[in-house]
Amino acid sequence: MTAMRAASTHNATVWVSACVVATITVAACTGARPTLAVEVGAAGCSVPIPELFQRASPAVVMITGKSVNPYRLRDRVSRVLGSGFIVDKDGLILTNSHVVYGLQSLTVTLDDGSIVPGKLVGADPIFDVAAIQIPKPKSGTLPVARLGDSDSVRPGEEVVAIGNPLGLDQTVTRGIVSAVNRILPETPLSLSEPLIQTDAPINPGSSGGPLLNRCGEVIGINAAIAPDAQNIGFSIPINLAKSILPSLIKDGRLIRPWIGFHGQLIGTDIQKLLQMPLVEGLLVEVVEPGSPAEKAGIRGGDIELTLGGSSLLLGGDIVTSVNGASMNQPEKLTNIMRGLKVGSTLRLKLFRQGKYLDVQYTLPERPLLPGDLPDAGSYAPQPTPGRSDLSGRPKRLEAPHE
Repeated sequence: MTAMRAASTHNATVWVSACVVATITVAACTGARPTLAVEVGAAGCSVPIPELFQRASPAVVMITGKSVNPYRLRDRVSRVLGSGFIVDKDGLILTNSHVVYGLQSLTVTLDDGSIVPGKLVGADPIFDVAAIQIPKPKSGTLPVARLGDSDSVRPGEEVVAIGNPLGLDQTVTRGIVSAVNRILPETPLSLSEPLIQTDAPINPGSSGGPLLNRCGEVIGINAAIAPDAQNIGFSIPINLAKSILPSLIKDGRLIRPWIGFHGQLIGTDIQKLLQMPLVEGLLVEVVEPGSPAEKAGIRGGDIELTLGGSSLLLGGDIVTSVNGASMNQPEKLTNIMRGLKVGSTLRLKLFRQGKYLDVQYTLPERPLLPGDLPDAGSYAPQPTPGRSDLSGRPKRLEAPHE
């Protein structure tokens, strides 16, 4: 029996192991960065939704594919359903990584009903952004989505989502921007992704579809829902997608440095409660095996403590500064973290057992790690009646699969 799963959400940080049965095959796509249709609409733009849909929907596509899990005895073949949108006249499409990653076959259904083969250009499972390529039409031109400026998005703005929920093609929903720059808790500092929160309904099969402002410009890629919640969805800001697209095209992946540890910032409240001799710092909870942080001797925590419903792993090092920026300088620290590249030197000041230590190491490229990819077994919602399977993505954001 063939299981069908509709990819529709994203998890910024996954801590459980996942078995990868297929790897990205990068379709070499060389040359200059593609010319994207970027237009910034005037403030207060309010195109009527029927007209907006008529303008934007031709660039929205349905993505289907198949993957094979050789470790299953039953339901070894899964069919995947998602959405995407065309961003240049040569047939480049943006979507979510969890829609297309690891598929053995990939097809794209255009707005006019024609079905064409798709080829994976590149994907980043951590930021959940992927690019695929379809052939240029023999005659005519492809419709192209207009990309807006997600940095200008404000809470309260009305937005529209277009996708293919449960295979119902070209479905439009509306809502507002509930929040911007939403960073999920427990996300490693180096992998944090500012999401757009919206109450526009996002359903299985809508993943990878565009979130549009009332000017008809794409401001986000619909990616995630919060489990056990009403109308809490998340979209990847389009400016983030635009910034990593050249790397996906050139290298097939986003090359990022491997810092190798993550933890939680401790403020004055936790410091006073635990009687720590520090005002602020980053409590190292986990050091990734084989990472440069492990090789440099950085220590993670081993004592679990729950405070106000949040868990801490105590006993690890406390990072008080990164490349000269203290942990109470968030803007400077953020700029430093964004500026780190493969080959950069990371200089840390640590507090350990009453003493300060200086540690530095060179950053290699970060590989894909267990937990970067979706796992279908954790936090699974109940199956939809009449459908063979519905599984979820772990942790705070969930990808219901059909």
